[in-house]
Amino acid sequence: MADQPQAADETPSKYGRKACAGLRQELIDCLLASDCVQKHGRTPKECLKKENQGVPYECRTLQNSFFECKRSLLDNRTRFRGSKGY
Repeated sequence: MADQPQAADETPSKYGRKACAGLRQELIDCLLASDCVQKHGRTPKECLKKENQGVPYECRTLQNSFFECKRSLLDNRTRFRGSKGY
């Protein structure tokens, strides 16, 4: 029984089952590779809080996309369309 294949909808995705998990992981990876964390020794949370030097534009864009994805979960108009994240 352990060798039976799972249905396509039961297969766990690369980023987990939570909504916006892919964007969240990409944001974390981007922040961990940034100068703010690597050179200045700050935490990713500290780097996001203020306009720190060493946080690339790509990370800010991912931060905004993650925010929009989370906000879409609360928006009743998008409940039927599905979440934007992957």
